[in-house]
Amino acid sequence: MKYSPTEFLKIATNTAEHFGFRTADVVKKDPLCKNCEVSLPYSDTPEDKKNFSEQFLLTSSVSTFCNDNLHAIKAPVLLYSLEQLPQIDSTAVTFSIFNVQKSIAEAILIQAGRSLMQELGHEDHVVRINSLGDTESSTRYSRELTNFLRKRLDVMPTDARELMKEHPLLALMSLLKQEHDLAYRSPNPLEYLSDQSRKHFREIVEYLDMTETPYEIDPKMIGHHEYYSDALFSIEAIGEREPLAPTVSVQGGRYDEYMYRKTRSRIPAAGAVITYSNGKQPARMPKGKSVNPEVYVVQLGFGPKVRSLMVIDQLKHAGIPVRHDLASDSLSAQLRDAEARGVRYTVIIGQKEFVDQTVILRDMRERNQENIPLDAMIKRLKKQLTVS
Repeated sequence: MKYSPTEFLKIATNTAEHFGFRTADVVKKDPLCKNCEVSLPYSDTPEDKKNFSEQFLLTSSVSTFCNDNLHAIKAPVLLYSLEQLPQIDSTAVTFSIFNVQKSIAEAILIQAGRSLMQELGHEDHVVRINSLGDTESSTRYSRELTNFLRKRLDVMPTDARELMKEHPLLALMSLLKQEHDLAYRSPNPLEYLSDQSRKHFREIVEYLDMTETPYEIDPKMIGHHEYYSDALFSIEAIGEREPLAPTVSVQGGRYDEYMYRKTRSRIPAAGAVITYSNGKQPARMPKGKSVNPEVYVVQLGFGPKVRSLMVIDQLKHAGIPVRHDLASDSLSAQLRDAEARGVRYTVIIGQKEFVDQTVILRDMRERNQENIPLDAMIKRLKKQLTVS
């Protein structure tokens, strides 16, 4: 299915807004940002500013986060931005999540990326995931990789040997690009994960299993060591592609350590870049539609969070706008937020509902609620919203 760059950006904008992402221009209107008197220093390098790279698109959101005083918000901050990349004849959208340490951040990014891929006609796709782990993990892995490669310098290509002087991961990336045998015999980073990083990665895999997402664990998917830490992922279309059809790719991961190096503050950060390549530039940059959803999805617990993410995606395909706070672990806080936003209905999923394949549909105006089967939720909501 072919779309113009402008059409791609419209679809991407709608997807971003539905999954709770907002532009920096919207978020910075928060009084906390407007009244913030403490800046968050941020230092970048010429490498960071190569604006045709995936890394630039992710790290530019860090600059925005700091410069617009979004750090004043201690709650989760979900940003999106639309980008033109004339250097590589591409258009892109960037999703970024700050202040969320848990794996639900990666789950939201992957689900939003998959939803966008599906809407662009790529029903058949696969998620590839890997993890370089936290600082403790990556230090151990880099040491083992260095030892492995040094013992085999005599069979390494010259360019990879030169890159070894900078960092062993750069040498490995070069070997992978050349499909060199050494790359596939090198140590597996997943074997060097700390307990915390292993738990984080396992939760992402559980999310993929629970949502029946097609995925591959690929220990040779390596992101640039200056940017990525812990989990990395990509989403790729599979199957035959029409001649001259645009390509869509999703790359993402966590960059907590990059955030710390640049700001000297421990702020969790993760993001994804969706790139649309068709050799043209968009005629215009679309703006997000101002909508006031009448539905709020409330959850409590890991399983219910994953189920809620699927429900949010189902509501998107049904054309029902929704609000949510998937990073929240407080039922009362979510209900207060729903009340403050004036939504008519809340869809509540707790552990019992998760097990029973049901949801609680609560009428916030009439103050009544009922349990309904999960597969009847969309039909019931459409009926209720039409009546109200």
